[in-house]
Amino acid sequence: MTRKILPSRPLLASAAVLTALALAACGTTEAPVESAAPEAEAESITVTDARGEEVVIPGDVEEVVALEWVAVEHLQTVGVAPVGVADVAGYRDWAGTGAPLEGEPTDVGTRTEPSIDAIAGIAPDLIVAVAGRDAGAYADLEGIAPVLVLQGADASAPIETMLSDLRLVGEATGRASAAQEAITAFETHFDELEAQVEEAGVAGTAIAHMDGYENGGQVEIRPYADGALLPAAFESIGFVNGWPGEGDEQYGLGATDVEGLTALADDAWIVYLTVGDRDVFTQDLADNAIWTGLPSVEAGNVARLPDGIWLFGGVNSVTAYLDALLATVTPAP
Repeated sequence: MTRKILPSRPLLASAAVLTALALAACGTTEAPVESAAPEAEAESITVTDARGEEVVIPGDVEEVVALEWVAVEHLQTVGVAPVGVADVAGYRDWAGTGAPLEGEPTDVGTRTEPSIDAIAGIAPDLIVAVAGRDAGAYADLEGIAPVLVLQGADASAPIETMLSDLRLVGEATGRASAAQEAITAFETHFDELEAQVEEAGVAGTAIAHMDGYENGGQVEIRPYADGALLPAAFESIGFVNGWPGEGDEQYGLGATDVEGLTALADDAWIVYLTVGDRDVFTQDLADNAIWTGLPSVEAGNVARLPDGIWLFGGVNSVTAYLDALLATVTPAP
């Protein structure tokens, strides 16, 4: 069966919020596609990036700096281990299971404020960023090396945007065939997961993925609405999105409080990820009558997926998320 990825498609304008709040999980991932050398050497490559800018890149590009974690994953997927990465420790915590970091890249600062000096010290062939920085920031970076800006996210087509960014990275680094191989494997795995969902009798199950965090003594919830990458992915294998609200235009992320969760269907699964010991759902909400009275909670249909998958990542992260999700909601034999 050939899967047609349904139209449904992250640097955030507020990437610092994502760094602090985005949640992660672990699961089985597709192995990165190995591509030891570019398909074309010597001749430069010209591509058009998310800004609509033509970017001229050396044909033998090898030394690459990635300023967003999804860019790290895309590069590794086509066989390029970045020599510089923004917030290396954060990547290992939030994304390191779904798409393990390769090599020992230099830390080049945060994703919102990369260090120009650190990047200049590497003298890379290419810098890969994600839409959301101002023009001045790109200009500073372009004084060091060509800058390729990815779209990162678009709530009108989350999966297509992720795959389009991967293709752009493949083209820019002379590894277009490696990108296509990874996409083919990704879509094939979607077909396999769809068959497993159907066979397990869980097709149509409502999944409400959300982040939870404490702010000034109050628990705030960030649900993933239609247009977010995760719902687009699990809807494509037979689940439905259990969150009825709307999200933002780029990432499809909503906002609510605990009371707002009463809008969930009684049979919805609530799933979430986090890193470390801090878990607002089991800690801060343990004695909250609204939370404990939700039908999903009373039925035990609440699950924290294992740590380590970036929820705004690429093909390996999405695959790992879906594998973990299916393992969670599939009835035990």
